[in-house]
This record gives sequence, structure tokens and C-alpha cells, in this order.
Amino acid sequence: MAIEYRCRHCGDQIGKINQTYVDLEQLGLHTLSNEERQEMVQYLSNGNIEIRAICEHCEEALSRNPQYYEMDHFIQ
Repeated sequence: MAIEYRCRHCGDQIGKINQTYVDLEQLGLHTLSNEERQEMVQYLSNGNIEIRAICEHCEEALSRNPQYYEMDHFIQ
């Protein structure tokens, strides 16, 4: 089992944790609301968990162009 962090905007892999056991509380996922958890955490068919976050490049683009927050997808 692995935990994969992917950018919600560009899809790039941000990081990956390979372990046989992962405590989701240690990752801080227990602090998310149900809605946030549904939006950010996906359980993949291969047993991995994918967490949707924002990579540095997309975060920088959002900070330079705040109007991008209004768009569902700003990377074409």
C-alpha cells in the first residue's frame, strides 16, 4: 500500500509514501471534514490512497493570478 500525493490541478505526483501500514491520523486526515475528505482522499483499486493537494508550481500560479480560483481548471 502507498499514499500518493497528487496535484489537484496539474495531476503531477507531489510525493509518495510506501508502507505496509499507514496511520491516517499521523497524516492529519482526521482533521478534515467529511466533505473535504471526499474531495481530497481517494481509495484506488490497487489498494493505494491518493491525496489531492496543490503542487508548488500551481500554488505559485494561483498566488500570481487570484482570478484562477474562480475556475474549475486553470491548466489547459
